[in-house]
Amino acid sequence: MTTPYPARTGRLRLAAALGAATLLAMATGTTALAAPPLDPAATTPVATKKAPPSSATDLGPDVTVFDPSMPVSEIQATVDAVNARQVDNEMGTGRAALLFLPGTYGTDAEPLQFRVGYYTEVAGLGASPSDVVINGKIEVYNRCLDDNGTTNCIALNNFWRTLSNLTLEVNGAGQDGCRATANFWAVSQAVSLRRVNVTGGTLSLMDYCTAGPQYASGGYLADSKAGDMVNGSQQQWVTRNSEIGSWSNGVWNAVFSGTEGAPSDEGFPTPPYTTLDETPVSREKPYLFADSSGAYSVRVPAAQQDSRGTSWGDGPTAGRTIGLSEFFVAKPGDPVQAINNALARGKHLLLTPGVYDIAQTIAVKRADTVVLGLGHATLTAVNGATPIRVADVPGVVIAGVTIDGGTVNSPVLLQVGTKNGNNGAGHNDPANPTTLSDVYFRIGGPHVGKADISLEVNSDNVLIDHTWVWRADHGNAGSFGWDVSTGRNGVVVNGDDVTATGLFVEHYQQYNVVWNGENGHTVFFQNELPYDPPNQAAWQHDGILGWAGYKVADGVKKHTLEGGGSYIFTNVDPSIHASHGFEVPDTPGVVLNHLLTVNLGAGTIDHVVNDTGAPVSNANTGTPSYVERYP
Repeated sequence: MTTPYPARTGRLRLAAALGAATLLAMATGTTALAAPPLDPAATTPVATKKAPPSSATDLGPDVTVFDPSMPVSEIQATVDAVNARQVDNEMGTGRAALLFLPGTYGTDAEPLQFRVGYYTEVAGLGASPSDVVINGKIEVYNRCLDDNGTTNCIALNNFWRTLSNLTLEVNGAGQDGCRATANFWAVSQAVSLRRVNVTGGTLSLMDYCTAGPQYASGGYLADSKAGDMVNGSQQQWVTRNSEIGSWSNGVWNAVFSGTEGAPSDEGFPTPPYTTLDETPVSREKPYLFADSSGAYSVRVPAAQQDSRGTSWGDGPTAGRTIGLSEFFVAKPGDPVQAINNALARGKHLLLTPGVYDIAQTIAVKRADTVVLGLGHATLTAVNGATPIRVADVPGVVIAGVTIDGGTVNSPVLLQVGTKNGNNGAGHNDPANPTTLSDVYFRIGGPHVGKADISLEVNSDNVLIDHTWVWRADHGNAGSFGWDVSTGRNGVVVNGDDVTATGLFVEHYQQYNVVWNGENGHTVFFQNELPYDPPNQAAWQHDGILGWAGYKVADGVKKHTLEGGGSYIFTNVDPSIHASHGFEVPDTPGVVLNHLLTVNLGAGTIDHVVNDTGAPVSNANTGTPSYVERYP
């Protein structure tokens, strides 16, 4: 367990300035009741128990499989113990997957109510979300960082957790009245809700019960169905290919793509919505499921174009099923050479939870290979290695994997395709894009990290479906800082026809995103510029102050961005300026819709895009500068 850090300082100041009462009024129009006490973090963990194995496959010691025949009290004790271990484990090495076999868990009188901590995946093992029903709550609350976990209660650091493939019948029986009717999911970056059906209550994306509402900073909902949704204090959020009943307000940037029931974006930026009727390119994340015999398989959804709504609402999700016998099931400590030998023989790769030291590149060379991580499996570069490299082939899927830079600089952490390689016929397929889903990157945080580029996409027809690419602004002592954990660019796209749905990239030392390829399309972009440049001289180039968060190369003729924000908080030197939040060529084919910049308490962005848009500075902290369309 690590010591909590007073991080995301700029956003904390904004939250305090806006005030809990204002946030609550925006979200619900009601008055918050007194917050109930948090579950004691010091609860003595019980031994993790597993249901009788549903197959001979060993998924490792950090995977717990539950059976509906188990007593609710036993399941409750197990999930509470995992949460107690992970709730404050922001920079630790613990990983966990809590998997539920088909059936119903919890009753009206004895609901199953639990919280999801860091690096924890909660997932149903059914073929459909309706196959696993949780009668109760699966929640994330504000995390209290100070005074032995009693004050400074925020959601800004609630990263790295996953909920998927189940039905949640919201049941707050026995909870404090403030929490009784809503399931709280107060999260920030690197958190996904996928294939979730929420019934019987409100899904609230903020926690207005623990010390009042505080800002949250991110989040991703896809292929899901919910009724009333309280966005509340979420600074930004992206909802893709889902169905919702209602949506309450937005703070800075809320994007909806292919979502039934999404609010209109008429009048932008009041409210600050961006709504696309259809998603241009989509593919849902692969998921593990158990068949009637108890054998595990992985369902790999097919890619879609111009899609809307869930993939499962009218029947089984289209795609292919791969038996787990066709996977190399890896555990931390397995030699990379053994993984590569299995991949070369045509196997797919399942990474069980844990931290893997990668001193030799995992080479994905065959079309349609699936690499699926459970429980936020994490690959750490060793001796400057590139942890994963994907060849110029179509249909590869990388999902549920976190990739960390190591103490020796890596040229790149994940490379898709060969730079200047052969991307012609047979090497890419618009109907079968290589896809990255819930793939996260870190430079610093748990330890020192260094990489020139975190994600480099060289192939054509690639889909980036939710990523957080992060150079640390906080972490364990000695793990972050301008000359300590270094990263030039977060994402570099050289391929053509690349689509990104849910692109979060933060704190890199030059351009956070560089887009060199033609016909790129980004649906939702969130960025914070680096906090830590020591002075202006260290952060400028070619007569331009700072570096834009999102750069489309000068020679690009066609590019589209829908819903993008870039923020500044240069607390090391508050006098620093960035000339532009976004920088693009002036050409009719490059179109940016619904942009904003905002000052978080230190530093200035002079213009939103190129030389258009009013500045943000300490004179208007927390008030965005918007550009509806450029050019």
